[in-house]
Amino acid sequence: MSDRLVYFNGNFIPEEEARISIFDSALMFGDMLFEMTRTFNHKPFRLGDHLDRLYSSLKYARIDCGLTIDEMEAATTATLEKNLAMLDGIDCQIMHNVTRGALNIYEDAVREGLAPIVTINVFPLIQHLGNAAPKYTEGGHSVVTPQQAVPSRYIDPKAKNRSRIYYKLAELQANQLEDGAQALLTDERGFVAEGTGNNFFMTLNGRVLTPKGHNILRGVSRMNCMELCDKLGIGVEEADIEPYDVREADEAWITSTTFCMLPVTRFNFQPVGDGQVGPIYTKLLNAWSEQVDCDIKAQAEKFEGILKAGAV
Repeated sequence: MSDRLVYFNGNFIPEEEARISIFDSALMFGDMLFEMTRTFNHKPFRLGDHLDRLYSSLKYARIDCGLTIDEMEAATTATLEKNLAMLDGIDCQIMHNVTRGALNIYEDAVREGLAPIVTINVFPLIQHLGNAAPKYTEGGHSVVTPQQAVPSRYIDPKAKNRSRIYYKLAELQANQLEDGAQALLTDERGFVAEGTGNNFFMTLNGRVLTPKGHNILRGVSRMNCMELCDKLGIGVEEADIEPYDVREADEAWITSTTFCMLPVTRFNFQPVGDGQVGPIYTKLLNAWSEQVDCDIKAQAEKFEGILKAGAV
C-alpha cells in the first residue's frame, strides 16, 4: 500500500482514499480536464506551460476550479514536497485532474458537494519509463488505425480532457494489428494527426516535419522538441503529412511528457528510412538530456533494471 499523499480540494489525503463519487460529472460525462507534468531530479519540467494549458482547457470547458493559477502552482509544489521522501530519489509524474463536480440532482448522494473537484497526485515513473526503455534503442512501430482523430469542431483536442474513448479504441486496433504497436490517428482529410497521448515528428531531406495544430493536442513536449530544433539550427515545420510522406521519411519519432522522445523505426509494417534510430532524433534526445541534466535513455534503462529485478 502506498504512503503517498494526494491534494484533494485543499486537503492532503492518502492516495488510496482519493476517490470521487459515481455521480460526479467526470464519470457521468468524461467531464474532466487534466494535465500531466514530470520531474527531472525532482524538479517539475515546464510546469508553467502545463498549468497555462490546464487553465486554457478549464476556460474552454467553462469550469472555475476555485484556484488562481498561482495557487495551483503553490498546491503543486506542496504536493511534491510532501511526497519527496516516499519517492526515494525516483522521478515522478505530477497529475492534475479537475472535474466539474456532481449534478444538482445528486446533491444528497455525494459527500464532496457540487463544486468542482481539484486533485493533484504524484506517481513514480519506474513502470512508465522502464517498460519503454527498449524502444530508445530499437524504436517503435506506428500504425495508422481505422479510428481517426475527433475533429476540433466537435470537441477541441487542444483542451486536454478525459473524454478520450477514441484514444483507447485506436490503441486496441493497433494492438490487434501487432502486439505493442503504437496507434497513429489521421484526421478526416487523411492527414496524420497524433498518437494516443503523443505527438508525431518525421524528417525528410534534413527537415523536421510535425502535423499542424488543428486537430491535435499541442503538446508541451512537442513544443520543447521544436524549440530544441531551433536552438540546434535544425529546420522544423508544421505541415500536412500524409501516410505516404511517412513511408518516404528518413526517420521519425514521437514525443510525450513521460518518455520525452521515442524513435519510430517502423511504420505500417515497413521500415522508416533504414529502420534504425536516426541521427537527428539522437541529436535532439542528447540536447534534451543536457537541458534537464539527466540522461533520459539511461534513466529509462535503470528503471527497466529495477522492474526486471522485481523491486517494484
